[in-house]
Amino acid sequence: MARILIACEESQATTKAFRKLGHEAFSCDLLPCSGGHPEWHIQGSVLEHLDNNWDLIIGHPPCTHLSSSGQWAFSKGIKDIKLKEDAIDFFMNIANANCQRIAIENPIGVMSTVWRKPDQIIQPWMFGDLANKSTCLWLKGLPKLIPIITQKPQMEYHTWIDKKTGATKRMEKWMYDIRTKPHKERSGLASKTFKGTAEAFAEQWGGIF
Repeated sequence: MARILIACEESQATTKAFRKLGHEAFSCDLLPCSGGHPEWHIQGSVLEHLDNNWDLIIGHPPCTHLSSSGQWAFSKGIKDIKLKEDAIDFFMNIANANCQRIAIENPIGVMSTVWRKPDQIIQPWMFGDLANKSTCLWLKGLPKLIPIITQKPQMEYHTWIDKKTGATKRMEKWMYDIRTKPHKERSGLASKTFKGTAEAFAEQWGGIF
């Protein structure tokens, strides 16, 4: 079985998927884990643990300053450009770690031009979760994931009437459910790896060892 580091993960969704298959997987994040297994969690900077003889590193670097949706704030001078530069450096530290097998996931954003295009773009629905969320994968020493679903299913939506305009609006149910949570919880829920995707990581990449 393999020693696996899940970088920037406090939910332990991916960690638990690998553990279920017998791998020695550890989550690592500045925050304490919320997945219920502190014995599998390294709380602290992942940069201090990248070179600890891992067989596989899966990185989930923060996307706040890297995603395409957040770039308007830099172009208008609302955010300090150094925030983006630091986020890029952090991403690249994971990419350049001394490990033969590395996967980094992030939404569509600046890394496709700053570094290189992703090896694969996946959707949660490809692995059984009813959600649209384009996720880029940059891979080193790993095969592309094989989707278990190739035809996009019908999504579930929440529909409502806008009180100000009277217009009918709709949003995918998974995202609407997150929007109804307290503001401080939304970011963590939105960035949590979907169950089917975490299982695909574990079954397909964990099966290499």
